Amino acid sequence: MTAHLLSRTTSSRDRDRPALSFLDGMALPLARAHEFCGDARRTLAALVAARTEGPVFWISPSWQPERLNPEAAAHLFDPGRVVFLEPQRAEDLLWCLEEVLRAGVVPLAVADLPGPPGMTAVRRLHLAAETGAAEGEVAPLGLILTPGDGGAPGIESRWRMRSAHGMQADASGKLRQGWHLHRLRARTAPVQGWQVNLSPQGLRAAPLSEAA
Repeated sequence: MTAHLLSRTTSSRDRDRPALSFLDGMALPLARAHEFCGDARRTLAALVAARTEGPVFWISPSWQPERLNPEAAAHLFDPGRVVFLEPQRAEDLLWCLEEVLRAGVVPLAVADLPGPPGMTAVRRLHLAAETGAAEGEVAPLGLILTPGDGGAPGIESRWRMRSAHGMQADASGKLRQGWHLHRLRARTAPVQGWQVNLSPQGLRAAPLSEAA
């Protein structure tokens, strides 16, 4: 898939939209829906959850064996904050996410999907999030997790995170956990890639060209 910008024109509305900063200045505009893909997409969602307060709604198919591992995520954020929803019908996955965003009562809602949704569904998510921000208690952030390189049309931004463990060692010689993170598509920011490492000192992100 060719990475590209959704738009090169930045409106005053886009510039003024509140955003959640989650890693070294990377930000996600609130009251919108964003797409995370790649094999480490759930880890990336956990990184974002760590930057929020309050409950996190995590929606995934009841028939899907892969899901968030609370023990693995515990070093990033408190998994006790997560409310798991497991619809039994495919059509209810996005419906649940839409309703949570429209309520505007939780800061983050995640839908772990088997594939990218279509344009109409994404537009409905944006509208629901904007309604939640205007009428609810918080400006909600919606994340959809999709396999591979994603591809949901009309999404506010698309990020791909892939495992790259063992590429660097810490001072003791122990290999660090690491990932390659790419911002593939965004309305107001350029395509870019980072090497993300987790060490005892915390998370660090460096542009891929400077990661070595």
